[in-house]
Amino acid sequence: GYRCFKAIMFLSGLLFGSIVIFLLCYKERVLETQLSLEASAGIALGIGLLCGLVTMLLRSVGLFTTGLLLGLLLATAALVAAAPVLPPPSPWVPAGSLLGLALLCALLALQWPKALTVLSTAVFGAAVVVVCADYFVEALALVLYVYDRLQLAPAGPLCWHSWVVLGAWPALSLLAVLLQWKLTADGFSHTD
Repeated sequence: GYRCFKAIMFLSGLLFGSIVIFLLCYKERVLETQLSLEASAGIALGIGLLCGLVTMLLRSVGLFTTGLLLGLLLATAALVAAAPVLPPPSPWVPAGSLLGLALLCALLALQWPKALTVLSTAVFGAAVVVVCADYFVEALALVLYVYDRLQLAPAGPLCWHSWVVLGAWPALSLLAVLLQWKLTADGFSHTD
């Protein structure tokens, strides 16, 4: 949460840097050769550690990255919720909404660091709990559904178990925000 501000900044940089570099190394050819899974993971971990250190040591970069993470999660939730009712007509709609909301939340995190850090850690923590529950309940069926929705690939309907797990995400996020705002972040400032 907010009390572990430096750790949150490090983890957001590590996560963001590792995922971006892993996807670039594993999916694309680097230096005219296709890297193995292990080599891609090693490179991604090394660069992710460097990104984590940068976000931990430079507060504004860490806040920007934390806001980006919040925006990506909120845009993903909005796209998944709207897809059955109003499917996106073009692949540019998911890409634009992910990028737009991520940048908006990143800039808002620079303006209101405490509120957006509390919100971001609560939403991300709840998302991790939901993904873990989905793994145990339906072997990542919900994660694969979200992945297909973001790629505009046809996805089958979800079972009621997945909807229950997905419905726990906003409830857990709200509970985490209230817990952090009233108990753990009360009277604490990251500038101290």
